[in-house]
Amino acid sequence: MRRSVRFPGRPPTGNLRKSSVPRPVPAASVSPMSATKGRWPRRAVRRAAGLLAGAGTALIALPFLVAAGLTLQSVPWPGARQCVLRPFTAGAARLTELERRRLARFLDIEVTSGYDGHQALRYLVARTAVGLLGGLVLLAGLIGIAPGAFLLWGWLFGYAFDNLINVVTSGIGGLFLLFLAAQGVLGVVGLEARLARDVLGPGTQDALRHRIEQLAVSRAGVVEAVHDERRRIERDLHDGVQQRLVALGMLLGRARRSQDQDKAHALLAQAHEESRQALDELREVAWRVYPTVLDEAGLRIALETVAERSAIPVRLDYGLAAEPITAVRTAAYFVVAEALTNALKHSGAARVDVALAAVAPGTLTVRVTDDGTGGADPAGGGLLGLARRVAALDGRLSVVSPRGGPTTVTAELPAPSLGGVPCE
Repeated sequence: MRRSVRFPGRPPTGNLRKSSVPRPVPAASVSPMSATKGRWPRRAVRRAAGLLAGAGTALIALPFLVAAGLTLQSVPWPGARQCVLRPFTAGAARLTELERRRLARFLDIEVTSGYDGHQALRYLVARTAVGLLGGLVLLAGLIGIAPGAFLLWGWLFGYAFDNLINVVTSGIGGLFLLFLAAQGVLGVVGLEARLARDVLGPGTQDALRHRIEQLAVSRAGVVEAVHDERRRIERDLHDGVQQRLVALGMLLGRARRSQDQDKAHALLAQAHEESRQALDELREVAWRVYPTVLDEAGLRIALETVAERSAIPVRLDYGLAAEPITAVRTAAYFVVAEALTNALKHSGAARVDVALAAVAPGTLTVRVTDDGTGGADPAGGGLLGLARRVAALDGRLSVVSPRGGPTTVTAELPAPSLGGVPCE
């Protein structure tokens, strides 16, 4: 369900009462079977297209590898071989980059790009045979289609009655060949993945080591973000609520000591106003720490409330059909809230666009764009804290803010509960 809401912008008000917060409408439940229905034919077509493209790249790489081998055989000196090999390693790196994109696009195999030319050349040598094998598997499947289909149209057109044994045997043989071709496609895809990860990608130990380093960095970032948040809360309480409470105590003390009834009445009225403002500021601090509406009414209502409280006009485009889990919706909420705060304080923007969508399956994309002057610093306190919060969920935060604007803050958060728009 996609809902676009425009809020004209108005000065911030106090916190909402519980009775004024509408309850969310339960999202329509989606059966796992119905969600995956129809995906396996598209996935099979993608796999076949990927192997067909791989067979084509293998035919391209074959003369390249033959030329490289003949050139190396003609140069007997090891030092000269290194010089002769340089253009071939550069060409192999370009071909391997095409292979890496093919693997990611058609076969859902992600391989790191941190390989050198020698690794790329070794990969092409081993991968060419696998690519040609994939082409042969597809050819076998095409050969099996005609006799397999003959079992059907032979009965329809009456040929089966003339030669029943030939129709049945050829049809069963064709179907069996199709079955073997389908299994061969799965096997070749597995070989592609194993080969790419063994030759190009990091090994298991290296991958685990890199993951441990990522977790250590993200944990340190989360701890630092918590400390920054505590310092910000202490600063808000000290500079706002605490000062008003001190002034309130002084006003009450003066009213208590005053002998003039009119002056005491005026001091009490001023103290009452100070208490009201202190309560409003305390609510604002509590809202910035964590809004209860996020748990009570959901992410959409919380974001609509933030947009309504904003002093500049906000256009909210909410395109999620399901409610994200608590950690994800909390991170999405604070990305929007911090981006709006930065736009209000620093950009001089006249309008802000907020969009939430599940663009890819299992990924929530939050995008906040303002028409301000730009120049936002991603290493600033607020944006840096957001980056740490997003990284703690294995997400990514990007800030694009050229001089003159516009500024776009984009967060990609893993959200397995969201289906998204399938890429296949």
